[in-house]
Amino acid sequence: MIENIAIKNFKSLKDISIKTKSLNLLMGLNGMGKSSLLQSLLLLKQSNKLYDGELTLDGNLINIGKGKDAFYQFAADDSIIFEIHLSNTKKISWEFHYESEYRELKAEFGYKHEDFNVFNKAIKNFQYITADRIGPQEIYETHQGLISENQIGEKGEYTVHFLNVYGNSIKVPHKLKHDKTEDITLINQVNGWLGEISPGVKLSIMDVPDVDKMLLNYKFELKKGDTTTFKPINVGFGISYVLPIVVSLLLPVKNKIIILENPESHIHPRGQAELGKLMALSAASGAQLFIETHSDHIINGVRIAVKEGNINKKDVSISYFDKITTEKEQYSRITNIRIDNQGELSDYPKDFMDEWSNQLLKLL
Repeated sequence: MIENIAIKNFKSLKDISIKTKSLNLLMGLNGMGKSSLLQSLLLLKQSNKLYDGELTLDGNLINIGKGKDAFYQFAADDSIIFEIHLSNTKKISWEFHYESEYRELKAEFGYKHEDFNVFNKAIKNFQYITADRIGPQEIYETHQGLISENQIGEKGEYTVHFLNVYGNSIKVPHKLKHDKTEDITLINQVNGWLGEISPGVKLSIMDVPDVDKMLLNYKFELKKGDTTTFKPINVGFGISYVLPIVVSLLLPVKNKIIILENPESHIHPRGQAELGKLMALSAASGAQLFIETHSDHIINGVRIAVKEGNINKKDVSISYFDKITTEKEQYSRITNIRIDNQGELSDYPKDFMDEWSNQLLKLL
């Protein structure tokens, strides 16, 4: 597990250090640096030449651009530094030399090949789901190689294929079992948790013969039996957008790193709160989660999970991002917000979970 991340001179992250837990929630207004923290991990993960000390800015997970797009513009020196502290090992540090027009940055002195081996082993089990997920489709792609590695694609594009192949064979850990769904096979647990977002929903998946494509339809429970099936486009965006999120959270391989961007997109507040609960359960089952979110409801779902004993307060980190602006520079600041056994928070910075009250006051 990653225990600490320190970054210097990367985008708006002038010089930050953050202690990370099993469940890490990143909050803040747009453009405050939340994505930059996640991108540091994505850059290190996607850099195939990292063994030789080269950081790939333009890769399969994230495209930052050139060196000038990655570098903190007010830096006093010409290096970008990433430092990762892993459990039961030393800190691993990379210092990359800044070149404004390069798409690959070379590590400075002190880099060791064995550091790469340690880091690569620690992040072997890795799933990233971007905010730009696929919406409802007429037909879904397949990728046997990726799904055999428990990967469903950065956009969630192979989720339907994964469920078709493994939905009835993979058993979900008991801790993640949905309260009202006894069958612990993955497909039934996915249906159970999706039911918190759209009550009674069930997935109906089939192969398209001879073309290696998949079809997905939805149906809904009646008091006796089910409705006929509906195409995803006729059900709305919410279920399609959240499906890969739910699947990734129900597959918490021990020490797996899961990065999720805006999991609340298109989801009703009640469903967002249930997602917060599922995130807490997934982290308590062995995964390490990094969640970028703007949802008060997800935070509250996690708070309730702590209060109800689904996750230890010590395993939750809430980081609030804002910016410091001076006459000469602007950079990200991170406030660490602690949570107690009752789900109460230690701090409420400006613009953190206060917009409901702000708008209500205008109506009074």
